[in-house]
Amino acid sequence: MRDDDEVDLLVDAWADRIPGVDFTPLDVMSRLRRVALRLSELRAAAFRSAELSSWEFDVLAALRRAEPPHEMSPMELSRATMIGTAAMSNRLENLAARGLLARKANPSDGRSNLARLTPAGMERVDAAMVALVQLEADELQLLTTQQQAQLAGLLRILGGSPGQ
Repeated sequence: MRDDDEVDLLVDAWADRIPGVDFTPLDVMSRLRRVALRLSELRAAAFRSAELSSWEFDVLAALRRAEPPHEMSPMELSRATMIGTAAMSNRLENLAARGLLARKANPSDGRSNLARLTPAGMERVDAAMVALVQLEADELQLLTTQQQAQLAGLLRILGGSPGQ
């Protein structure tokens, strides 16, 4: 006998209402949705611990991943974060006002500028990332290292990432 959770009850209820349908996809995707919601909660907690919002983390993290001196054009940041250029411009102004990045003229394009991660921005984004990795590690303790690798491989296939 299994210990039913909310997803089991949901799937069982649908199976009772529409017999003959294989609800395995609903079982899998409903569980993935629950995990995604939990991940959103973990991310928000990690970012809050570093006094960042999710969008602030995304921009600062893109800069942090760039090679030193950790600077990018607004267009590059828009591509890296999948945020429109108008919204990115506003975000860069807000982050600059908080001292988390600095802006300077782009020597290769006089019409734009570059955003550079400041030491304060680096400290915040690094703190958020360390907190996030720890929270995620805590969540994954239920799985062995082998199970984590297997799950990552399955999610890579499902997500259609390169190298499947």
